[in-house]
Amino acid sequence: MDVTRATLPGAATVVHQCVTRDGQRFGVLVDKAGGRRLLLYGSREPDTPLQVITLDQREADQLADILHSRPVLDRLAHLERRFAEFVEAVR
Repeated sequence: MDVTRATLPGAATVVHQCVTRDGQRFGVLVDKAGGRRLLLYGSREPDTPLQVITLDQREADQLADILHSRPVLDRLAHLERRFAEFVEAVR
């Protein structure tokens, strides 16, 4: 996937434009207050979103967890096990 990042002038807002291997386009807009918006584009108007989905912080975290290869709790448990192994090895 090709991802470009741009800061919108005067708005302190960052937009991440994404293009998948198949050419599908979407964006993630992050405003200065931490709000997130998913921007879904079509092929007719490549610079105008067909749909905008607004997410609060909790929803953004939930979506990130779904998209991540392993859930946060699984990654945390793995790190705890690795830390315990490290502590045992140091003793």
